[in-house]
Amino acid sequence: MFATNLLRQLKEVPGAADLRIHQVFDQPKLHLYVDRTKAKESGFTQRDVASSMLISLSGSFQTTPEYWLNPKNGVTYNIVTQAPQYTVASLGDLENIPISGQAGSRPEILGDVASASRGAGMAVVSHYNIQRAVDIFGSVQDRDLGGVARDINRIVDQNRQNLPRGAQVFVRGQIATMRTSFEGLLEGLVLAVVLVYLLIVVNFQSWLDPFIIITALPAALAGIVMFLFASHTTISVPALMGSIMGVGVATANSILLVSFAKERLAAGDAASHAALDAGFVRFRPVLMTALAMIIGMVPMALGLGEGGEQNAPLGRAVIGGLMFATVATLFFVPAVFSLLHRDRTAQDAGK
Repeated sequence: MFATNLLRQLKEVPGAADLRIHQVFDQPKLHLYVDRTKAKESGFTQRDVASSMLISLSGSFQTTPEYWLNPKNGVTYNIVTQAPQYTVASLGDLENIPISGQAGSRPEILGDVASASRGAGMAVVSHYNIQRAVDIFGSVQDRDLGGVARDINRIVDQNRQNLPRGAQVFVRGQIATMRTSFEGLLEGLVLAVVLVYLLIVVNFQSWLDPFIIITALPAALAGIVMFLFASHTTISVPALMGSIMGVGVATANSILLVSFAKERLAAGDAASHAALDAGFVRFRPVLMTALAMIIGMVPMALGLGEGGEQNAPLGRAVIGGLMFATVATLFFVPAVFSLLHRDRTAQDAGK
């Protein structure tokens, strides 16, 4: 069977644990076939036979009295009518279950109007989008979900050609949720960079200066990746949220430096001198802003306390991004500013 073969291959994936097929295909069952002709001649219907069996095997609460009060502890117990389990221990005992029907009909036993046989069938029947489904459940242990997902998708793609006609195979669960979350956050990260750039364009009334400001963002993204790699932290939703936070702080520091350089440039300083002066004057504010954010994220990055490891990637992403972005803001951004505004300085000198 396709599901069984797929399960056997999935068990070889490192990190996959507790793999199992949710639906049981060979659960032992007893099939009872009622001879309607005999039952009708004896005055019974299918409903009479089924009701008598259910009362004997699973019990009935329709009794009088319905409750029994224990005088010793004052607790009320429900009264259920049910045949003792030791009296129904074989197929012959099952056929001796008494059947009662409408008033006037003679009592019979189940074996007089029905025959029993042993068989097997599905214990659970599941549906997905109306269609019948066979589910393979599992979990992840000692490995990240993304790595396990890559191996599972590879095995599933290799086995698609063996699918029965009309059948489909899907990978759902936390893997699908992870993929959707990553796509949404990556789109949000790109959108955040674009919106920040457009907002700075409106503020500075220029397309060049916002470009200079966001030149520190590649360093921030590189710092995030390198710090997560050094701390053996996988990419996750908290890590992507920390990336968005780090991008925001890095952009704010670059704005602080470039705005001062623009003031010095407007005052008549050369582009190189304005950039150098901005690096010296804004060194302390930029460094204090970054250090305050980094120090505040250290406890979260350490993952101390119960459940602290869930938010640790957020703190590590912010720390790594700001460490690299601060260096880029103080050294790389002034160099880019001096380079791109060199022509303007030359034009002013010519005048």
